[in-house]
Amino acid sequence: MAAAVSAAVSFPSTKSTSLPTRTYSIAPERVLFKKFPLQYRDVSSNGRVVSIRAQVTTEAPAKVEKESKKQDEGVVVNKFKPKTPYTGRCLLNTKITGDDAPGETWHMVFSTEGEIPYREGQSIGVIPDGIDKNGKPHKLRLYSIASSAIGDFGDSKTVSLCVKRLVYTNENGEIVKGVCSNFLCDLKPGAEVTITGPVGKEMLMPKDPNATVIMLATGTGIAPFRSFLWKMFFEKHDDYKFNGLAWLFLGVPTGSSLLYKEEFEKMQEKYPDNFRLDFAVSREQTNAKGEKMYIQTRMAQYAEELWELLKKDNTFVYMCGLKGMEKGIDDIMVSLAARDGIDWTEYKRQLKKAEQWNVEVY
Repeated sequence: MAAAVSAAVSFPSTKSTSLPTRTYSIAPERVLFKKFPLQYRDVSSNGRVVSIRAQVTTEAPAKVEKESKKQDEGVVVNKFKPKTPYTGRCLLNTKITGDDAPGETWHMVFSTEGEIPYREGQSIGVIPDGIDKNGKPHKLRLYSIASSAIGDFGDSKTVSLCVKRLVYTNENGEIVKGVCSNFLCDLKPGAEVTITGPVGKEMLMPKDPNATVIMLATGTGIAPFRSFLWKMFFEKHDDYKFNGLAWLFLGVPTGSSLLYKEEFEKMQEKYPDNFRLDFAVSREQTNAKGEKMYIQTRMAQYAEELWELLKKDNTFVYMCGLKGMEKGIDDIMVSLAARDGIDWTEYKRQLKKAEQWNVEVY
């Protein structure tokens, strides 16, 4: 049971080098024993040979199930499929980047009437209206959900997206518009939207309310983290209260491209001990060396602190945005790990296995 907290929402222009431990639980089923057929064996007794029989019983290995560290209990996936989609309606669609930003990004809210039971970190599919060049219906596109499970209106009857309008010039000098992004950005309130899903478990939030959650986003990759942060700081839940540290790094090209800036600053003001916020504005900011401030450049300023956090078994890293952003972060961590005698590639593999390193890039 959850209720949204009133919030002003605006849409503006011990040191250790050991690998993370993994928790396992024994399934509660009764331990089974496997019986083998009766076996006969001749033995000598007082000079006589007699035949005896014995039944060998061996204990089968107990079934071991890995216990997820994420909020995955009861998660629904693929309730609505391309052949049996859900039809929602656009309730709100507003541009959230400034007029001088390099490209438009829109925040939109669709009605679901509670029929799409999604969780923070999941995605939905959208099938745009119309047909393709072959006369067939357009294929669905997946978008990370930008609202918490109870939605922007707090009634569990809506879902929100954060979409950048795709427009580019091809090699022939022709202007090309992305089919689905332009369909979505052009939607008017009341228009129908064909929705599939929800899908995905990679980006689900950690169960531990005392966890450290490091969120790395570029552009519209902010979507799942907005959903995380609303649940953490803008809502009250009977079964969840975040007491850990949430640290968001958001990379964008210009200040007018900063998405949900006022919301995040309000969270930081209200919960300074639980929320840290760092922006990386590549075309307007530089570091001490005069290098452009990309997300990995900003993170490098906190490299030592981040590495110490990554040694803890309740630190979770989530990454969403442009493909290639992970390499810049790897470059930061390689030398720090090596200094402690740790191979970063192997360590990251262990983090992934422990569900502590989660990536969704495009």
